[in-house]
Amino acid sequence: MADISPIDVQKALKGAEYPASSDDLASLAESNGADDSVVEKLRSSRSKQYDGPDDVQKAVFGSGS
Repeated sequence: MADISPIDVQKALKGAEYPASSDDLASLAESNGADDSVVEKLRSSRSKQYDGPDDVQKAVFGSGS
C-alpha cells in the first residue's frame, strides 16, 4: 500500500466544515471514498478537534510537513 500523501487527505476531506472532530472528519473521508489508510489515520489521531486543514495536516504528517 502506498504512503498517504497530503493530496490524498485533501481529497478525502473535500467539503469539510471546521471546527471538526476527528470522528467527523473520518466519517467524511469514508463518504468521500477515501482509502482505508486515510480514514484510519484520521480516526487514530491524538487531536480531538481541528480548527482547519492546517491542523489536520500537522496531525497526520507531523509539524515538520
